[in-house]
Amino acid sequence: MKSLTKLYLNKAELRHANIILPGSKSESNRLIILSSLFENIYLENISNSDDTNYLLNAINTKSKVINVGHAGTAMRFLTSYLCLISQVDIKLTGSKRMHNRPIEILVDSLRQIGASIDYIDKEGYPPLLIKPSKFTRNKLQIDTSKSSQYISSLLLIAPKIKGGLEIELVGRETSTPYIDMTVSLLNKIGVKIISKKNYFKVFELENINPIKFSIESDWSSASYFYSIVAMAEIGYNLTLSKFNISSLQGDSKIADIYKVFGVKTIYIGEKIKLEKVKSNIDAFSYDLTSNPDLAQTISVTCLGLGYSCHLTGLHTLKIKETDRLIALRNELSKFDLKVTINDDSISFAANKNSLKPNVMIETYDDHRMAMSFACLAIKTNIIICNPSVVTKSYNSFWLDLEEIGIIFQ
Repeated sequence: MKSLTKLYLNKAELRHANIILPGSKSESNRLIILSSLFENIYLENISNSDDTNYLLNAINTKSKVINVGHAGTAMRFLTSYLCLISQVDIKLTGSKRMHNRPIEILVDSLRQIGASIDYIDKEGYPPLLIKPSKFTRNKLQIDTSKSSQYISSLLLIAPKIKGGLEIELVGRETSTPYIDMTVSLLNKIGVKIISKKNYFKVFELENINPIKFSIESDWSSASYFYSIVAMAEIGYNLTLSKFNISSLQGDSKIADIYKVFGVKTIYIGEKIKLEKVKSNIDAFSYDLTSNPDLAQTISVTCLGLGYSCHLTGLHTLKIKETDRLIALRNELSKFDLKVTINDDSISFAANKNSLKPNVMIETYDDHRMAMSFACLAIKTNIIICNPSVVTKSYNSFWLDLEEIGIIFQ
């Protein structure tokens, strides 16, 4: 699979399957940082994604040069982590795209409390030179409008800062469920946190009692199967494992969102059964400020169903693996849709006759572009360029599609 430059997906006759999805990347990456800072944390079902492997390798190898590839979470979490623990100068670098993903907001916040970080090339962007630091202050202010990962990065190291840390949040909130996840995991290991609107105070914690985490499967990965079921015939169903009805993951919202597309979610222990039922809409509008990673999945679902689509709250998509708004406009337009984007939204009108066969989808080194458009294979033949990009978050994606009847060559 990794050697392929294009993957030809042939229109499928779907069959029922029980898909065991990989562990949550977002939970895994947070818990890996915490387990490195605190003894007695034991982890099961860690994500096998490229992003998580980059983070594990960085923490375990202790190299003076750390390359995180395309892994944005690893870059942001390691920036704070290395400022806390490093005793030598470390170069933190990544892919060409990573060198164009801003990190100034996080660096400025760390500098406020005494971190020593230099930009190696372009001001405000990786690669970074992180020097041994001594935190001299316990308060900082950070802009929340660009990425929730900056806040999570700071929260994760806060209990190990002498005297703890106070964080004041300024600006438009984005992806708040991911911040809530970080706070919840900290609470679970015993960290005391005072949380108010636009403010956190995290208390120092030296040791914790032994605790075991069985990491839930990844709801972002589950979203592609919601898309498939939404586009399937009434009565089709499949089962996904393992999920919690009280999930910490923000993208678990997909279960509520996809009700309007006729996808019923039934919780059975640690499994969810997705069933296609009747839907009576022909247009969809939603604010994805808290769940921007679902934008590609939902856009493709609307394309496949011939619905009009208007999504807002997408201001963070420009600094992801690619500029996802431009990428979506480019690829959706290949289906004769007139797509309008601005810095915060995407819109297109319904077109019931847009699904022409053998459209070639460019993926822009973005795993979510590949996986979201692959779901169209239940409607028409489609070609996915650079299919191996899915390993960033979901190594077994193509095999799992084969399991439900999608044929590729």
